[in-house]
Amino acid sequence: MTSDAWIIDGYVDEPACFGVPPYIAPYIRYCAGVLSSHGYRVRYATIDQIRQDAALLQECDRADVVVMIAGVTVPGKYLGGTPASLTEIRQIGAALRHPLTALGGPVIFGSSAGGGEAAVRHAISGFRHILSGEVPAALDALLSGGEPEGTLSYADIDRWAVAGAPVITDHPSFPRVMCELETARGCSRAVTGGCSFCTEPFYGLPRRREMPGILAEVAALASAGAVHFRLGRQPDLLAYGATGGGEFPRPDPEALERLFEGVRTAAPLLRTLHIDNVNPGTIARHPEAARESLESIVRWHTPGDVAAFGMETADPAVVRANNLKALPDDVMEAIRIVNTVGSGRRNGVPELLPGLNFVCGLAGETEATYDMNEVFLRDVLAEGLMVRRVNIRQLMPFEGTAAWEDNTLGEHDARFRLFKERVRKEFDVPMLRRVFPEGTCLKDVMVEESGQTSFGRQMGSYPILVGIPMSLPSGTTLDAVVVSHGMRSVTGLPAPIAINALPPSALKWIPGVGKKRVASLMARRPFADMASFRQAIGTETPVDPYLTFGER
Repeated sequence: MTSDAWIIDGYVDEPACFGVPPYIAPYIRYCAGVLSSHGYRVRYATIDQIRQDAALLQECDRADVVVMIAGVTVPGKYLGGTPASLTEIRQIGAALRHPLTALGGPVIFGSSAGGGEAAVRHAISGFRHILSGEVPAALDALLSGGEPEGTLSYADIDRWAVAGAPVITDHPSFPRVMCELETARGCSRAVTGGCSFCTEPFYGLPRRREMPGILAEVAALASAGAVHFRLGRQPDLLAYGATGGGEFPRPDPEALERLFEGVRTAAPLLRTLHIDNVNPGTIARHPEAARESLESIVRWHTPGDVAAFGMETADPAVVRANNLKALPDDVMEAIRIVNTVGSGRRNGVPELLPGLNFVCGLAGETEATYDMNEVFLRDVLAEGLMVRRVNIRQLMPFEGTAAWEDNTLGEHDARFRLFKERVRKEFDVPMLRRVFPEGTCLKDVMVEESGQTSFGRQMGSYPILVGIPMSLPSGTTLDAVVVSHGMRSVTGLPAPIAINALPPSALKWIPGVGKKRVASLMARRPFADMASFRQAIGTETPVDPYLTFGER
């Protein structure tokens, strides 16, 4: 008789509002592989599914084993999925009275209500076992009769990753689910403690996963139906295969070429291949090798990609006080280099742009720190450079990091709020206009929230949020033409734009129309052709190539 096991996914690695759309973490797939290798039939549910259907939790209670993965390391707001709260985790553990239960993930390091508060370790009742250390290895040890403790072995990870790949088919958004691929663990700057707030040095110096294991996992995921991939579980992708050691090893363009070409070969039908973290300090110290490496990535990836820069601050004193990885001049040079390589457009969007992360509340921060941050961003705009997005968050210190004891949380809250407001109004809006000008057609946008204005995103790393001023069912997939810009989103209309069928709430968003002309345009519909429509509004528009004039 086959034994049943459930994995409950309460883990969201990135705030989904500026992070990754429907997503399944490596932890989940590795643990599925462990359970499968022990003979269990593995089933999977997200925390949102558990919230919506109480019968699912009852079904879990009839299983032999239930594993829950939970916790976040980056605070933020969410779209399309909210992480499990500490209360929910405890409630689920208490409700599961019959199976062997185990809990793992970042929640073990601590939890917080959000940025600006310390991530405090809490006693988590309800679960029989806490998976400490390397989560899948701890689960394997537990199921083998030992203590639930584990250490990292990429030989084991490679095996479990292949065995666990089929679990993705249980994801409620499958096949539209991002599969993140781990390439390395640890920090090259761990010997100096790394950045004051970061938990990556907990893993020690970098341990690189060998390429055959990564590609075998990609092939297994592709066989299960995966088409969206992100090379994202590493502090600096440019360090993969890098030579020379030290805190900022020299990138190896050929290694990255082989890796990305290998992913393409292993998953020939993929639709998304994106990246995540890149260290701007690496680019600034090795500009030519970094440029060649980025060119290798652009050759094989899919457009709309984002290299996330952990800038944290433009204040050199704060950089030094927190052992950060790049001074502001280094970051600016890294932005220039990524723009040189990645600003060309394909399918209407830039190939690869940097994304900037600011962390506020670090040691040494003063009111002047925020002035420097604002000057830096104004310089980016003035130079004509592009960045995909700016994330601004307050520090969430974890026990064991230098920032746990040494920070400025609560000292500059009013200035933090003003900084955030100014960036959204004075930087984000003009930058979005630069990156996604009116008339840009965003392919394959999926509606995630339905309403009078429906919200959706493309697949990828940090895709732009698209507000569509129409009520569309969740799950609807469409191409959207950009017609306006907000602070962190754009307004789009379904392409092709059927002028004679658009409701007034959507028609007013066409450039050159506006609220005042809507009534007169509605009265004059149907328009026979482009000429009659242009005569009515008195101008050409950036969306003219997408207008159609079929009967109402």
